[in-house]
Amino acid sequence: MDETQPAPPTDHRSDAQTVPTAGSGRVTVALVFGGRSAEHAISCATAASVLRAIDRDRYDVVPIGITREGRWVQVADDPTALEITAGRLPEVPDSASTVVLPLGAGSNTVTVSEPGQVPRVLSEVDVVFPLLHGPFGEDGTIQGLLELADIRYVGCGVLASAAMMDKAFMKTVFTSAGLPVGPYTVITDRQWQRDRAAALDAVHALQFPVFVKPARAGSSVGITKVEDPADLEAAVEAARQHDPKVLVEAGVVGRELEVGVLGGHGSQPPRVSEVGEIVVGGAHAFYDFEAKYLDEAGVVISSPAEVSDQVREEIQRIAAIAFEAAGCEGISRVDCFLTETGDVLLNEINTMPGFTPFSMYPQVWAASGVNYPELIDELITLALERRTGLR
Repeated sequence: MDETQPAPPTDHRSDAQTVPTAGSGRVTVALVFGGRSAEHAISCATAASVLRAIDRDRYDVVPIGITREGRWVQVADDPTALEITAGRLPEVPDSASTVVLPLGAGSNTVTVSEPGQVPRVLSEVDVVFPLLHGPFGEDGTIQGLLELADIRYVGCGVLASAAMMDKAFMKTVFTSAGLPVGPYTVITDRQWQRDRAAALDAVHALQFPVFVKPARAGSSVGITKVEDPADLEAAVEAARQHDPKVLVEAGVVGRELEVGVLGGHGSQPPRVSEVGEIVVGGAHAFYDFEAKYLDEAGVVISSPAEVSDQVREEIQRIAAIAFEAAGCEGISRVDCFLTETGDVLLNEINTMPGFTPFSMYPQVWAASGVNYPELIDELITLALERRTGLR
């Protein structure tokens, strides 16, 4: 595991967009969360965790929520209101005011527009931490907006975010890089409407059970484990409620192991964390939405996982190659399977993984000696070091 520290920041911006230096005051971080995807509540819970942990001596924080309808609004700096509690999933409240980013280089001033009022300045922003999961955020859309605004941001760029959000393109990237992946097939909207029987035949060629999932969703939303081929068509329709493009993967018997990847800017190689393992029990057939966020007793996350040095090094090697093949930057979680025969299969990359202190990504870094506040700080530092635009 390469523990080389990132090189000192190099600024590629105009004088109006220089990176704050020691003595110039605190860095202003805009936390952007919520969003239009089915993972809205998870994004809010992630924001609550970051609000509690971020170093207020180093950072001024501007919470900006995106409602389920897509409106950008100013949100109170109150993590309690954004946490998941028994019987309640949080969401961004709507507002008559709208937060507006600058749409061009030369200004980092975020304003608030209200009906019948002159727009007012909310804050100047040095860096955005987009805590959005799923479509309309994690998929390259907000990254493109921030590139247009010439504002630095945490995490992967436009192309890596878009390609890794689409699990079909993700598999194509992996296979082109010579990385091992399990058997799968893709059902596009056009194929499903034009020749449903052929699409189902392609799935039947896989070994059951299979996992049917929306191609561009996360947090296990819309996923069905199908053991009886008679249930396949209904599972595809359930996935299509979230995305007209569907990925079907053959089930893999083995262990689910994950690592975090950090860095990867400029000439510095990415750093890969210790290996973590998810063990799902209780009533859950797999690591579904309820197991991830609503039933902590039914899931055990262990890090470091009990694996041989050889397996750990192989997973870390595959993760680093996948991260760079996809052009990822800053933050990603890489998920693998360890089969019963001892083979490592690459499952997926998540470019904005779950980021509460109890999520896998922070836990594997804690096991690697980087605690949650330090992880937040390093991700922001990496974002400040990276220029916007082509790189």
